Amino acid sequence: MGGLIGLGGAEFRLPVLVGLLKRQVREAVPINLAVSLVTIIASLLTRLKVVSEFPLSELLPILLSMILGAVTSAFVAAGVASRISSHVLETWMKFLLISIGLLLIVEGFIPILSAELLHGPLYIQYLVALLAGILIGVVSSTLGVAGGELIIPTLIFIFGIGVKLAGTASLIISLPTVCTGLIRYCRSNAFFSRSVTTQIVIPMGVGSVLGSILGGLLFGFVSPNGLKILLGLILMYSALRMFLRQHSGKLH
Repeated sequence: MGGLIGLGGAEFRLPVLVGLLKRQVREAVPINLAVSLVTIIASLLTRLKVVSEFPLSELLPILLSMILGAVTSAFVAAGVASRISSHVLETWMKFLLISIGLLLIVEGFIPILSAELLHGPLYIQYLVALLAGILIGVVSSTLGVAGGELIIPTLIFIFGIGVKLAGTASLIISLPTVCTGLIRYCRSNAFFSRSVTTQIVIPMGVGSVLGSILGGLLFGFVSPNGLKILLGLILMYSALRMFLRQHSGKLH
């Protein structure tokens, strides 16, 4: 499913790693990033084969600005992640997922006008994309997600980019962001062991790649409105899973 929309599935893996596999949140984040990296690469390769003409030159200012903001904040956020309250981060993330999910579902049925900054002044594109990238980098490195949950809605509602192109652009932005987070965790000795690589990262990576390939192949056959509704439902489901995991932790 992640390959179909442009998400890496990390929003589902975090509850699984912490709840089902009993991993500490601090360990689950770099594990999630590692699996996300494998999934993003597979999704991007599959997606680029389906999308014959990606308007790279037109989207380049936005992509570069978002990557710059995301990579910078991901590097900083990963270094101070141990000082940030997981409860606060998850609460904020749930709010974002539910809000964006509802907005996308409504947009799937009733078109909502976007800001259409794609055709606005370049300096506005640079500034807005940079600020959005900073937020995305923080979320990515502190929760171990690729950031597609925020990148895709930003590209759709702020820049007026179609949902299918936004999915591909999201993968391009997520790739250096996830790499930066992983490098920072590795340098801060917060990385996982080799046994975790063979027991969790590789099996999860293989499953995610297979799902991404299937989703990428189906990418050209799904309507834009259908993708928006599906993405909205996935984001809301992810928020629900986070809530259930958090509630279960309080009971124990």
